[in-house]
Amino acid sequence: MQEGEIQQLHKAYDAGLGFERTSIIYKNMKDPALLKYYFKTKTLSMLDKEEIEGSSPPDVFIGRAGYPNVYVGPLVPPQFGDTSILSTPEAWVGKSIPEIVRFRSMLIRGMHKTKVTNVEGGRVEDSIKELALADKFIYADAKLKRKPSLSLSLGENSQPFGPSAPLRELRLGNATPNKQVQDAYSDTALKAGSAILELYGKGVLVSKIQKALSAGLLGKGKGRKFVPTRWSITAVDDTISLDNLKAVKQCDYIDSIRLYENVALDNRWIVIMVPGAWSYELVEAWYPKTTWNLEGEKTAIFSSSELYEGRKEYAEIGGCYYAARLAVSELLKKEQKQASVVILREAHPGYTMPMGVWNVREHVRDTIRKEPMHFSGLSGALLYTETKMDIPMPVWIKNSSVLRYLMSQRRLFS
Repeated sequence: MQEGEIQQLHKAYDAGLGFERTSIIYKNMKDPALLKYYFKTKTLSMLDKEEIEGSSPPDVFIGRAGYPNVYVGPLVPPQFGDTSILSTPEAWVGKSIPEIVRFRSMLIRGMHKTKVTNVEGGRVEDSIKELALADKFIYADAKLKRKPSLSLSLGENSQPFGPSAPLRELRLGNATPNKQVQDAYSDTALKAGSAILELYGKGVLVSKIQKALSAGLLGKGKGRKFVPTRWSITAVDDTISLDNLKAVKQCDYIDSIRLYENVALDNRWIVIMVPGAWSYELVEAWYPKTTWNLEGEKTAIFSSSELYEGRKEYAEIGGCYYAARLAVSELLKKEQKQASVVILREAHPGYTMPMGVWNVREHVRDTIRKEPMHFSGLSGALLYTETKMDIPMPVWIKNSSVLRYLMSQRRLFS
């Protein structure tokens, strides 16, 4: 998606759907409880009925509780018009936490229980696939079994969404399918992994590919199934980044030490790239009162890494690891270069609510789109990093196996 297209999404939303953007309470909300309360009250008018009509972005959500019997359903806002931005995380860079929560709190989730293998099971299942195939927003009429519950679902592994209720019936308007996704769906001999890579190669948004996988559109014939949204996000990030790295590992090394920096949603990002064989690490420092350290009194630090051979076990740090790896692998493949990469992230108290894995993917992408600083030695890059981060550099080094490895290798080289 190009910058101009993203701006069009913003304008369409603000013109037709936007809440008051100048409100003092809206602009200054920092407390997560207040923020959740504010947007819950904004959704009250949606909840007094058992039928939701609007334009789905389009979007679907596949749960994982009770797997292989899970809840599938549409995400529908009680608004009409171009709602695409509500479900396009690639367009959320530069938006504040209240704005992103505003986008997602509009979406009401209908819940229909089915078996993951039941992708050809019935009218609701067919409608879920139709939504995931749709190229743009589509009319949806969701009849619910009861009024939606007043809730706002937040998690670090998937985007937030608003109230939910069991689904009784779902009707959709006429939808124009996305041609690339339609072709992958029609090819029942194509494995899911190959379909993911084919769609990515054709320029389909990562978030769109994730929905297609989740809705059971990809894979070989009768082997297709619904994939919980949380799992589909990581599966797509992992599949694409591993394929990118096959090419990257055959490339020459970058010619200098690079350092990229960024600040977004009160997260500070440093990406260090060092000439050498591929290795990679994501190190995250979570301050007290942030998502993964709500009750802690000290900053909590987590990390996951891999050397040239890659890793076999699921990353301890979770889906964010694969999302960030996708971002850096894209850049290196584009440049036809190879490097050792260390990403340092400080999540400060202003990061009051979990936003989803997209936050890592898109903000690392945004970070490495910027012009990097260049250093002749690793020590210079680390000294500069210490001026930008609150965590002392010895603490980062203690928690980073790749930094220690690179420092050791450079001493041996000298």
